[in-house]
Amino acid sequence: MPERKPRADAARNREAVLAAADELFAGRERPESVTMADIAAAAGVGKATLFRGFGDRTGLIQALYEARLESVRHAITEGPPPLGPGTPPTERVHALLDALLCFKLDHRHLSLALEETGTDSPYRAAHYAWWHDTLRGVLEQLPGFDGGDFTAHALLAAVRADLVDHLTDRQNMPRERLRAELAAYTAKVLTERSLD
Repeated sequence: MPERKPRADAARNREAVLAAADELFAGRERPESVTMADIAAAAGVGKATLFRGFGDRTGLIQALYEARLESVRHAITEGPPPLGPGTPPTERVHALLDALLCFKLDHRHLSLALEETGTDSPYRAAHYAWWHDTLRGVLEQLPGFDGGDFTAHALLAAVRADLVDHLTDRQNMPRERLRAELAAYTAKVLTERSLD
């Protein structure tokens, strides 16, 4: 049996919910203050529509995060250098981490909401597993490089949303300085690991 396409009104409702949630998370000081009732009211739908479409608040946040991340993932899996396949591994490691950092800077409210859902370890989330596997795979292409699994975890820790938020909002670190610091840290880690 062919897969059924969602009804047009269901697709519209989904987009309205995602847009409303994105705006609410961006406008609040703390992500935990955004409720499902807030999102339903802002989107002009009933709470039952939210729960039917996303399961719960965590499911909605995950769906929104995945929707916003889709273009970055596409660039990594199918795009041209420096993110896409065919880029030299060292250059690609830097590009992957910079892309993730920039995504979290641009979508800090959403990244914080996802990491603060409190229902599970962020390391068990599908998006984290995807980033870790992708980064580890590139690290393992580096000649003489050992320890790609742990190094991928350590490098991803440098772009956690709570750290990015702390550095930019609490310590007023400018975006370009944060990007430069991450690039320098990554270069040091790659150099030291390849010399072990």
